[in-house]
Amino acid sequence: MLIGEVAQQSGVSARMLRHYDSLGLVRPTGRTEAGYREYSSEDIRRIFHIESLRSLGLSLRDAGRALDDPGFTPSQLVDDLIGQTRERIATERELLTRLGRIGATEPAGWEDVLRIVALLQALGSQSAGKRQRAALSSVGEVPVPVEALVEAVLSETDPSVAGALRWALAQSGDGGSALLAEGLGSPVAEVRKRAVQSIAEMPDGTATALLRDALTNPDVVVRRCAALALGARGGADAVPTLIDMVVEEANDVDAADALSALASDPSLAEEIATGLIGCLAHDTAASSARRRLTQALADIPGSTASRALADLTHDEDRAVALTATYVLGLRNARQRPGLVSRRGSK
Repeated sequence: MLIGEVAQQSGVSARMLRHYDSLGLVRPTGRTEAGYREYSSEDIRRIFHIESLRSLGLSLRDAGRALDDPGFTPSQLVDDLIGQTRERIATERELLTRLGRIGATEPAGWEDVLRIVALLQALGSQSAGKRQRAALSSVGEVPVPVEALVEAVLSETDPSVAGALRWALAQSGDGGSALLAEGLGSPVAEVRKRAVQSIAEMPDGTATALLRDALTNPDVVVRRCAALALGARGGADAVPTLIDMVVEEANDVDAADALSALASDPSLAEEIATGLIGCLAHDTAASSARRRLTQALADIPGSTASRALADLTHDEDRAVALTATYVLGLRNARQRPGLVSRRGSK
């Protein structure tokens, strides 16, 4: 079969067949009287074998070795090809993601495209300063896509840069909260922490709902961060976790402040006071925990808290009794400002 017929049957161009011949990969076994290449059925079979190996990503050199070297083992080469293919797919996916993010901003011109690309590159910089500047400048006429900010904040290790990224996300609208939700389920503890910290700074209703869900998260750090954020938003759901934080001395001052703020709602003040008193009465509560609970109780308005503090001034634990006496005196002074003023003028 002549080269033209082989090219038509195999789909390999005549030029490529000549290239195979020059490399010694497929040399036609015969020649016509006029000197034209003439391929046998075995030659054509070898052409198909080479094309099959090329389709797997093998180079022409490796394809030739595979066909000619009896000792050639394909396992290592195939493993290498798998690794190369995965790297290539990852690169293509990264490019596809970048293009999708640029397209989502609906750039008006190439200047906008170039600006977005520059910001995306800066967010991935090795320099913390460049990342921080990119985060702060991302809120503008051509903002960085929310997906890029979420990806950056979940991987950021520098506290200053992370703060700038959370601020940028908070300015980006309510789309970031749902994207951050995936971070709450990450197998990496630091990523879960960054996710809940970022959600805590998002002002939308979706973020509030996510924080409520996070109160049952298996990660105690996520639960506590969510409780503090919810407390600042007036979320009554956070009360049990905040009380536990006081008991366990985990950001207990912030937790007590959050309980005090929530207790400004009369409907919650009784619930909070009852919860604190219940922990005080628990037999297994350590002395230091009971002191912290007593201090927290001092900032809860209402008669229930006042009666409990009065009782605690006679507590068997002297440290608790002294703490109760002290905070009760401050509490009474705050409730009688006129009397304090008159006494102070004497």
